[in-house]
Amino acid sequence: MTARAKHARRIFAIIYPMKYDKNHALLECAIPGLPQKSGKVRDVFDLGDKLLMVVTDRISAFDVILPCGVPDKGKVLNQLSLFWMEFFGMKNHLVTANVDEYPAELQPYKEDLRGRSMLVKKVKMVEVECIARGYLTGSGWKEYQKSGTVNGEKLREGYQNASKLDEVLFTPTTKAAIGDHDEAINYAQTVELVGEKTAKLLKDTTIGLYSKAADYARPRGIIIADTKFEFGLDADGSLILADEVLTPDSSRFWPESSYAVGKNPPSLDKQYVRDWLDSINFNHQPPGPVLPDDVIARTREIYLKAYKDLTGKELA
Repeated sequence: MTARAKHARRIFAIIYPMKYDKNHALLECAIPGLPQKSGKVRDVFDLGDKLLMVVTDRISAFDVILPCGVPDKGKVLNQLSLFWMEFFGMKNHLVTANVDEYPAELQPYKEDLRGRSMLVKKVKMVEVECIARGYLTGSGWKEYQKSGTVNGEKLREGYQNASKLDEVLFTPTTKAAIGDHDEAINYAQTVELVGEKTAKLLKDTTIGLYSKAADYARPRGIIIADTKFEFGLDADGSLILADEVLTPDSSRFWPESSYAVGKNPPSLDKQYVRDWLDSINFNHQPPGPVLPDDVIARTREIYLKAYKDLTGKELA
């Protein structure tokens, strides 16, 4: 490589500091000059009064970020969130997801950002993760087996794994730092954290949104077993829907055709990856292994199916 070519390559890396893997899955997003915070999947950039949220193709399992990505996963998560925000019609933090309307400093990166990002206004986030459970599974089922409770609240006897609950449960958790685990809390503890008025609003809104989404998804062949919402407070104190909304990463989607009480159906999310990791006796500690191409391809198919079944559209 000539000196001129090396120089051009360095300049290109500065202008387009995005890292893709061999399958063209976006692993890292960096925009010079903008303060950045990164989570397991999202890279968030501070633009002053707004935030740019970029959903990468990173995938984590057992709280370990794997060294490879799943192509189009980030676009599925981002575009599903946009779909549900429009579906609910609730006040939310979205400014625009049209990259052509982004500020000038983002225009050099718009093709990397297209379909996987949104510009949002800053809001004061409520420090509670709001989980709605329509079915008894996962950590709720484990707790019920031990004590007959979920989040410390007593349930009737007779439920089985994957049973539909008599009523939708509000089972909030604290928000943990990256690498830590969220802690389940009951409603009384939620009141202590955010006050009685806000706690009631969170509970009613969480159950209402879940119920509306579940009623929509069921005729389309998907059971929403549970999901997590995050909310913020606007300047006037009103509740705002924020962050991701009803995605395969924040929800448990079950194909209705596979559903049977007593066992968990194969969910439309990264469970396929977890199962493969367990099959090779992965110890759930970093660093995680690189996924085989066939596992990546199958996981991509699962995410795309969830998107198409729910929206009726192919991913753009």
